[in-house]
Amino acid sequence: MRRTEKEQRDLINKIKRIEGQVRGVQRMVEEDRYCIDILTQVQAARAALTQVGLAILENHAKGCVVQAIEQGDASVIEEMLASVRNFVK
Repeated sequence: MRRTEKEQRDLINKIKRIEGQVRGVQRMVEEDRYCIDILTQVQAARAALTQVGLAILENHAKGCVVQAIEQGDASVIEEMLASVRNFVK
């Protein structure tokens, strides 16, 4: 199942913000900023990436997985579980 244009646009905007956060972390390291401040920004970027990943997993579960099961392909469940396991590592 494809994402709507709005869902895709929202994901891309979030990813662009994350890209900016990561560039900010790089600048902080280059400027030899206080370690705790850098770690705070790293955690913020990680949290934002997690939110993007969760949105993609949700879309996959509600769309691709449901569609595959309706078509009789239950193997998609194992694929989804493996993806979740990898995502939460």
